[in-house]
Amino acid sequence: MGKIAFIFPGQGSQEVGMGSDFVDDSRTKELFLKANDILGFDIKGLCLNGPVESLNLTENTQPAILLVSAAANLLLSEAGIKADYLAGHSLGEYSALMSAGAITFEEAIAVVRKRGQFMQEAAPVGSGAMAAIIGLSGEEILAICKSDDLPGFVRPANYNSPIQTVISGDKAAVEEVCKLATEEGAKRAIMLPVSAPFHTPLIKEAEIRLAGELDRLDFKDPIRPIITNVDAVACSSGGEARESLKRQVCSPVRWVESIQYLLSEGVDTFIEVGPGKILCGLVKRIDKEAKTLNVADKDSLEKTLKELL
Repeated sequence: MGKIAFIFPGQGSQEVGMGSDFVDDSRTKELFLKANDILGFDIKGLCLNGPVESLNLTENTQPAILLVSAAANLLLSEAGIKADYLAGHSLGEYSALMSAGAITFEEAIAVVRKRGQFMQEAAPVGSGAMAAIIGLSGEEILAICKSDDLPGFVRPANYNSPIQTVISGDKAAVEEVCKLATEEGAKRAIMLPVSAPFHTPLIKEAEIRLAGELDRLDFKDPIRPIITNVDAVACSSGGEARESLKRQVCSPVRWVESIQYLLSEGVDTFIEVGPGKILCGLVKRIDKEAKTLNVADKDSLEKTLKELL
């Protein structure tokens, strides 16, 4: 049998009701109570009942997704399913490091709450934007982003699949690149409901502030290799993991290369651990032969265990 990778979702996977199968499970309900205590507000209620506007605030979204991912990860672990490799998309890298024992749940949920606050506060609301461009390669989109005469800064932020790249930057520049990409043959260019230019140097202030928080944490060496967003190769030391998280704030998420690296290491089964199935879809676009499973609720957990046990 081939190798297994757990992959952890990032922002955009949240939905009201997520985690509802986990909150009363005797094995995972303690996580939700702990999260409420650490954060000082009812994040359990926010996951279950919304409102969606509050759940979608970056400072709430990030700990909420990590919480549901932690519960799903615990249930997989209890069932005896172990990953050979771990990776997470942006925020999901914190969930991966928690799964690998590099940081504790308590440390992870507190620091991603601050990460969300710092990222949102680093740029004036409405000044930045992000958009998904479908139908062109990452190289083609990077070339457009480097065009002369754009009204501001814009760069690829997430290399999600061979034909889907998210761009990020000054709002006017993002809108112009969407227009130029469409003229050059992109199938779609979709503005995302995000008001800050994540994964660009425009939020350098967030990187500086987050670095101070990360330096306070005692990173252990992960018990399984983590594929980092910034380098798309395996990291096996706590110090490397910390530095990767710092650089991640202003650097693009190299998801295509991360999955290609895992495939080259013999991974043939990818389990998305947490809300949604966005990453399963991206993996299939990178390699349609890869097996993708997910654990977002009791039904998907049962289906995944049936496939693996």
